[in-house]
Amino acid sequence: MSELERVPPGVDPKVPSSARVYDYLLGGKDHLAVDRAVADRLLSVAPDTRLVARANRAFMVRAVRHMAEQGVRQFIDLGTGIPTSPSVHEIARQVSPACRVVYVDYDPVVRMHADVLLARTPGVASIQADVRKPHEILNDPHVTGLIDFDQPVGVLMVAVLHFILDSEDQAGIVASFRERMAPGSHLVLSHTMAESAPEAIAQLTMATANSPAQSAFRTREQVERLLEGFDLIGPGLVPVQEWHLGDEGEAQVPLLDEAPKLRVDGAVGRVH
Repeated sequence: MSELERVPPGVDPKVPSSARVYDYLLGGKDHLAVDRAVADRLLSVAPDTRLVARANRAFMVRAVRHMAEQGVRQFIDLGTGIPTSPSVHEIARQVSPACRVVYVDYDPVVRMHADVLLARTPGVASIQADVRKPHEILNDPHVTGLIDFDQPVGVLMVAVLHFILDSEDQAGIVASFRERMAPGSHLVLSHTMAESAPEAIAQLTMATANSPAQSAFRTREQVERLLEGFDLIGPGLVPVQEWHLGDEGEAQVPLLDEAPKLRVDGAVGRVH
């Protein structure tokens, strides 16, 4: 079967998808030629980007484990991407089998894979929704059926907000979730940074212009403003490969010999 024959309904094979590009960088198999072209252009000037993608994933694993160890038993993963093991529910349930998770992504390919993988997993749901419409997500019956906003919740915005342009009010999106998060809740965020190498920014910008995978590179000060209202834990906002709490059981961090050309910073904030 050719690649075009395998494209799910509603997917334009000529338009790159951030989820499929990320899947390719992580070594997955659910991507199209257009996604590989975007990733390869970036890799041509920033060959360590595969390691950065793995470091971002390891950051998510460490953050979810920490939240579960702090007693968080419910999670919303925004911009889930193609399911990759260990997923949020697998990590959290290593700490407590009672953990509940809602996965959210607007990509139909992600939804197709999630439906297959999660169909027989109680306490886990997947919805196709756009993070740009937070109130629709917060009021979705799958979310309200699993998530009790009177109790602590872990909200993940891992490598998703840089796909939200300034005109789409990324700060308002974060605020909409923050306003619903009870004390003890956590936000996990990672973001591509304006402090990345100019050649990496240029290649990624050109490769994704006017597509859903178009990225906004923001400065440290701009990302810190997104975190207002949260108390940062651990090292604060740092490159994802440097975020750790010194726990012996932490996910292994891919080794980077020097600062990567594509910089992705991450932080975990807590609501008091």
